[in-house]
Amino acid sequence: MRTLLLILIGALCALSFAPGPLPASLLSVLNLLCLAFLARLVLQARSSRRAAADGWGFGTGLFGVGLYWLYISMHDYGNMPAALAGLAVFVLAALLALYPALACSLTRLLAGADPLRRPMTAAFVWAACWTGAEWLRGTVLTGFPWLNAAYAHVDSPYAGWAPVLGSYGVAFMAALSAAALALLTLPAEPRYGQRNGGTRKLSPLLIVFPVLLTGWWSLSNRWAEPYGAPLQVRLVQGNIDQGVKFNPETLASTLAHHQQLSLSPFPETPPELIVLPETIVPAFQNQIDPALWDDWRMLARYTGATVILGAPLLDPASGEYANSVIGIDRDTSHEALLAGRPDMRYDKRHLVPFGEFVPPGFRWLVDSMRIPLGDFTRGTTAQAPFPLKGQYLAPNICYEDVFGNELLPALQPDAATGTPGATILVNVSNLGWFGDSWALRQHLQIARMRALETARPMLRATNTGVTAAIDDGGVVIGQLPVYEAGVLDAQIQGMTGLTPYARWADRPVLILCGLILVLALLARLRRRD
Repeated sequence: MRTLLLILIGALCALSFAPGPLPASLLSVLNLLCLAFLARLVLQARSSRRAAADGWGFGTGLFGVGLYWLYISMHDYGNMPAALAGLAVFVLAALLALYPALACSLTRLLAGADPLRRPMTAAFVWAACWTGAEWLRGTVLTGFPWLNAAYAHVDSPYAGWAPVLGSYGVAFMAALSAAALALLTLPAEPRYGQRNGGTRKLSPLLIVFPVLLTGWWSLSNRWAEPYGAPLQVRLVQGNIDQGVKFNPETLASTLAHHQQLSLSPFPETPPELIVLPETIVPAFQNQIDPALWDDWRMLARYTGATVILGAPLLDPASGEYANSVIGIDRDTSHEALLAGRPDMRYDKRHLVPFGEFVPPGFRWLVDSMRIPLGDFTRGTTAQAPFPLKGQYLAPNICYEDVFGNELLPALQPDAATGTPGATILVNVSNLGWFGDSWALRQHLQIARMRALETARPMLRATNTGVTAAIDDGGVVIGQLPVYEAGVLDAQIQGMTGLTPYARWADRPVLILCGLILVLALLARLRRRD
């Protein structure tokens, strides 16, 4: 019964992420309450094994509900039988739940059976264990940090910690606050006396107020400075049905559709940048009619804009291919496009398991789901931003923006060339695999966190949604309705300067968590002696 209750609480916690049933400002509160409920049970658990079971139940509910949209990909587009697709989602949720199980078990082990004896220690141990488990989930086996607790707080004061400590720092502060709430609800121990017991329970709250105040201050602080002139951009959402997107017979009409959208009536200030989604060219560059590439070159010349679009690029000599983003301007040559070597090119580096690379022993699964392409070459860590009108654009593809630390190399200034590093982030995606599901809104929420961490605007051009423009403070300044073809015109100001997170990545919060856990372990060993 207890495990079932925690599965339900975990499922409720999934609702604290976008789109959520509550106003955006209250999603943070729901997330805190769910984490506090779990923390209370864990801190009172009779053993670390019981605490692990609590964490597993919570995680199974969280991931089973929050990632339900994977069923759509496997069943609707992968032709997997409904029962098998449902089972696959459950198995994945159960496996991901091992991370909160680890966090809960370790918390109970290090905090001890009497959390009110050292309530401040218990609160910090819980925050360190939870954050450490989140980091492991985002790292082990290429990582899958979707539904990181931090994302539920993108509209709260906790978001102010993003430019300082990144999303894991936000998760740490949220978990610390949840532990303080949990300790507040524990019954006072008679052995400490009524007054002293109440004071002990209140002590962790002394940490929460500085956490919130610092977050508020950080949100009002300007972590970066405007760079160059604002850029007029157009983001294109083609809304191509996933069932026909990779059909060779519809390739020409699909490209024509995107070109027509790109040429929709311009605002008073014409776009200087046109961004189209991931793999709008669903074939290798030398497998399509060369005239189709000339159409894009002519569009760039006619509009005077640089066109950024997604396409798989093949190296004919090696046979290797990459999921890429290319930039086409008035100077891009026909030969460079056919060779897959335009001056502006970015190759995706964090590939999706099964969709973009095949783990050993799983070729049968990729073949059974009829996943197109499926074994890409990884891009390098350091890839030059695209220069445009005094701005520097750093592309990323699909769920690469889930990994905040991997966006940071592009932000670093280049002393050799004197360039400031990326001033604008650009994400191109195709979430058509997941239907009109929560995945689209969750991904937008994640992109907002990346903008906060880096103090850079983020442009998102997607096939089915959510296509949006986000400013350097993580605020959505414009977006298109999902599953509707259209264009979004916006003016974007590039930014320069490195936030603390952009300088040091996840190292400070990991050192903090490690230090807390080491001190807690030493204290436990002393108690045993």
